[in-house]
Amino acid sequence: MSSGEPVVKPVVSVYPAASSAHLQGRSSLLCVASSMFPPLVRFSWRRREENGSLQEKLPDDAEQLEFTESGRTASILLLHQQETSRYRYRCYVHHEGGKVEAPSEQEDRVPPSAPPSASPSAPPAAPPSAPPSAPGPSPYQVKLLCRLYVVLIVKSLVFCCGVSLVMVLRNTAHIVST
Repeated sequence: MSSGEPVVKPVVSVYPAASSAHLQGRSSLLCVASSMFPPLVRFSWRRREENGSLQEKLPDDAEQLEFTESGRTASILLLHQQETSRYRYRCYVHHEGGKVEAPSEQEDRVPPSAPPSASPSAPPAAPPSAPPSAPGPSPYQVKLLCRLYVVLIVKSLVFCCGVSLVMVLRNTAHIVST
């Protein structure tokens, strides 16, 4: 390497990216790679079926989004939830220093369509808690994800403004030439 700095493998963390209630039938998983040098990484996801077999291919309707900011790179896997399937997903980060596997798998959880019948005096069931080995995202990671969403929104606005400007200039040129 020309910079003389040693290669440092990334630290990989996975989290549920958002509540499924806001994603209209989709679930999302977040994988964050940080503290690496050089900062270039590539993500891949694999899913494990209930019977334990690992699949290289994700569903056709799955989307993968990647974002980079301040020495961290994140991959968000968006999945269409199916009522009959439960898979566990694992994130892999490919880096110059080698492939790093996420320390845990995330489950594609389907929210129940109706709460189970319970007696009127029974207290509401507590939401499932995260396993103790997967702590929630730090405030810095939440801030990073919010910034990434803002960057995407700004990019979309700039693109729309650019297209509008091209259309105005094209119409102006057409009027001048006639």
